[in-house]
Amino acid sequence: MKINFDEGTNRKNTNSSKWDIDQRPDMLPMWVADMDFKAPDAVIQALEKRVQHGVFGYARFPDAYYEAEVSWWEKRHQFQILKEWVAFTSGVIPALTAIVQAFTEPGDKVLIQSPVYNNFNTATTNGGCEVVINELKFNGDRYEIDFDDFERKAADEQVKLFILCNPHNPVGRVWSRDELERLGEICLAHNVIVLADEIHRDLVFEGHRHVPFASISVMNSITCTSPSKTFNLAGLKTANVIAANEEYREKLKRQLHINGAQEPNVFGIDGLIAAYNEGEDWLDQLLVYLQGNRDHFISFVEQRLLKLKVLVPEATYLMWLDCRELGISSEELSKKLDEEAGLRIINGGVYGEAGKGFIRMNIACTRALMIEGLERLERVVNAIS
Repeated sequence: MKINFDEGTNRKNTNSSKWDIDQRPDMLPMWVADMDFKAPDAVIQALEKRVQHGVFGYARFPDAYYEAEVSWWEKRHQFQILKEWVAFTSGVIPALTAIVQAFTEPGDKVLIQSPVYNNFNTATTNGGCEVVINELKFNGDRYEIDFDDFERKAADEQVKLFILCNPHNPVGRVWSRDELERLGEICLAHNVIVLADEIHRDLVFEGHRHVPFASISVMNSITCTSPSKTFNLAGLKTANVIAANEEYREKLKRQLHINGAQEPNVFGIDGLIAAYNEGEDWLDQLLVYLQGNRDHFISFVEQRLLKLKVLVPEATYLMWLDCRELGISSEELSKKLDEEAGLRIINGGVYGEAGKGFIRMNIACTRALMIEGLERLERVVNAIS
């Protein structure tokens, strides 16, 4: 069935973090990473069936839950995992926190690649650890890994964990097998465990392919996944952590239990099963629509916002814009967009020093809304220029 993503859904007054954080009627939110599209019909029907049953007591995981997770890895990413490798948690953020707690001691160091998702930093410091930054190299068009710097820092005996963003948020890179193999070799040589956040793994554009880090180094890695970004199910609070190494897995499960992060959401169980078993066609159509949004966004910026530089994302629905030629900070630009144009985006400084001078915009919305957001951005940028 053909999905009409241009139809959109009114999310105001639904307790939406994205739409209801500000009561201004003119506010257009293009910040937090969720989508304005309804989930696949199969997911909605599965949840409706659960609602009609009317009893929402404690839940257990049926075999169908694990089978759906295992099947998705194989059919979508050509990698075989075992049911025994899967550990449930209520979200990737609780998983990050638990893994830092389980595999480090206060005073240890955790390696991250900046600019990167801000909760990598938060999970590290909350665990009493020091953040060590391997800054990505920006060549004006895309980001690359500084491997010499990475190896120097991984060689520090206090570095116990490396958090990999694969694909990368916010810069949109899909790391190649060669890049991942080199990272894996360095980490293995220096006894650094790799924590791979692969929550955006399914949102990869044509011409690129997601390589699961576990396919590179299965025994020295722990991978976090969720259907939340792929199918817009963040509110169902359902994620999985994949660990082939039994020692890692048992240590992780103990920490998740201590943190109270292993109690399932009854709707999340049914939602994941329906999404992974019946949502693939919906996802394929979504990717075509998002790629159209991406290409339109790039064309608009290149033709009408000449002082901005837009990166071409290989994955995610997040656009990363270089605003340094404007002569004002990205923090100030974000404030102007919010106050003068009613456009909420994310100041790149949130993602570390290397993100300053950049902004991030979410294009997982109808094309009409995206164009409106671009026109609001244009008005503010023109006024600065």
